[in-house]
Amino acid sequence: MNQIREHWSGRIGFLMAAIGSAIGLGLLWKFPYTVGENGGGLFILSYLVCVIVVGIPIFIAEIILGRSSQRAAVGAYQHHDRKHAGWKVTGWFGVMASFLIMSFYSVIAGWGMSYILMSLNGFYQNLSGAEVQRAFQVLSTSGDICVLWHLLFTVIITAIVISGVRKGIEKWAKIMTKILLVLLVLLFLYTLTLDGFGRAVEFIFHPNPSEFKLSSLIEALGLAFWTLSIGQGIMISYGSYMKRTDSILQMSTIVAFSVIVVAILAALTIFPVVFTFDLAPQAGPGLIFQTLPYLFAQLPGSLVLSTMFFTLFVFTAITSAIPLVEVVATNLMEMFNLRRTRAAILVGTGTFLFGIPSAFARTDTIFPGWKKIYGLDFLATINSLVSIWVIPIGVLLSALFVGWVMDKEVAREEFVFGATLKFLYHPWRFFIRWVVPLMILIIIIQKSGLYNFDKLLGR
Repeated sequence: MNQIREHWSGRIGFLMAAIGSAIGLGLLWKFPYTVGENGGGLFILSYLVCVIVVGIPIFIAEIILGRSSQRAAVGAYQHHDRKHAGWKVTGWFGVMASFLIMSFYSVIAGWGMSYILMSLNGFYQNLSGAEVQRAFQVLSTSGDICVLWHLLFTVIITAIVISGVRKGIEKWAKIMTKILLVLLVLLFLYTLTLDGFGRAVEFIFHPNPSEFKLSSLIEALGLAFWTLSIGQGIMISYGSYMKRTDSILQMSTIVAFSVIVVAILAALTIFPVVFTFDLAPQAGPGLIFQTLPYLFAQLPGSLVLSTMFFTLFVFTAITSAIPLVEVVATNLMEMFNLRRTRAAILVGTGTFLFGIPSAFARTDTIFPGWKKIYGLDFLATINSLVSIWVIPIGVLLSALFVGWVMDKEVAREEFVFGATLKFLYHPWRFFIRWVVPLMILIIIIQKSGLYNFDKLLGR
């Protein structure tokens, strides 16, 4: 059963989908607390360098793989692997990453959906900081409620993917991405009025060498992977829907620049609230659900402010979850000749079922001995597995494949087509072949505990 491959209606369609995918929970949930944990200004500078030096080259490579093959992740590597050396396993890393991320992503997104309802009810009013924190503890340990939101979010994403590339993914990406950008700008404008805005600007933009650690640079590199949606098969699939007339270099640069701007805006939205109340920015993952709700309740218009923020949170989750399901579904469609509806339902059902232990991760209901055995709860274990191993190894293999195995003339033709700065092909190829693999190896070594590079600075 041969199916006609859909394509984006135009450049805007691709850009909205790619930017929406990149502007996900990685930016709104993970980016702010990671910045706080790593000292602010110098970490953000490191992140920007990592996006430019490593993130953009890999982003371009994945788009090239997709558009030149007109196939999803597994098929793209199979198409270009002329010696049949088994490189399609690299595509499976992307499929596995997307499946695993979606399984717990929807649980975290479900917490956000719950917080929208809590905000509309004015739940935080007149509660102490400890009571607000306990509210999250109750929510996260209520497995039945977590599963309910987990299911609802999964159904929404699956329904969008079933609708197809133009009528589903592109249509909703345009709507959601525009709305979330408007919400983010409105929240940013509000934080301009807060007393802590000046301190937040200094924290974000003033480098402090005394707080610099080589592990922070490695953390920034890993975060660049997350926020650009690379190593997950997403951009290979999205590239396969791109028209031949579009410049890959131009589109990739616009997406990366947009991600950088939104990342800084997100930090400038959250940290002014934190500094206004003289709290430490190193709040960790609990910053979104345990700290900010209490702080919002202390500000004028708290109900509207809190509702807007968590609506933004859920919208970013939706735009970045759509491609996670799409990646797995598209590969199933190509490999097993499944129709889109059946493939999307299979993926949605699979990620929902596999995600149930993540929904119960903070309870003793499912796998009660998990944390004692593995040191982390189920959700955190899957997150760690993806962050430390699946995505970095997948990106490493992608860089090696595009740099050393793929026909360089095909890669060059895709890179320079429509580009005004064609001379950038040679620097890009150098980075893909040498710089990117080296940086990723350093990430794997540091994250796996094989060696702590902070020792090089005597820390």
